[in-house]
Amino acid sequence: MKRFMLKCVLICGALFIGVLMGMQKANVSMVEMKGYHDESFKSPLTIEERENGEVEASVLGKNVSSHDLEKKHEKLKEIHAFNFFSSLGKTIANIISSLTEKVIQLISSFI
Repeated sequence: MKRFMLKCVLICGALFIGVLMGMQKANVSMVEMKGYHDESFKSPLTIEERENGEVEASVLGKNVSSHDLEKKHEKLKEIHAFNFFSSLGKTIANIISSLTEKVIQLISSFI
């Protein structure tokens, strides 16, 4: 099972890298076909380092920074803290799991 999952992850990673490489090649070909560089044709993945040492990345035109990720992480923590249905679902799942385990133990004691 571990080998299968490893193969699946590696294949998905290779395909994702292939898609990014294809998008980059299409971008270069569009620029060559047009004959001049147009700002509307942006690279799918850009990484820039600023003078103060910060690294800024953009994926498909959307800026990604560590500050954005920290804000999203804090927002997820807030949502997780107040998610009533999630805690209710976990409680129900625990009850059903314990009941199932006890029924199996009861049946196995008769056998």
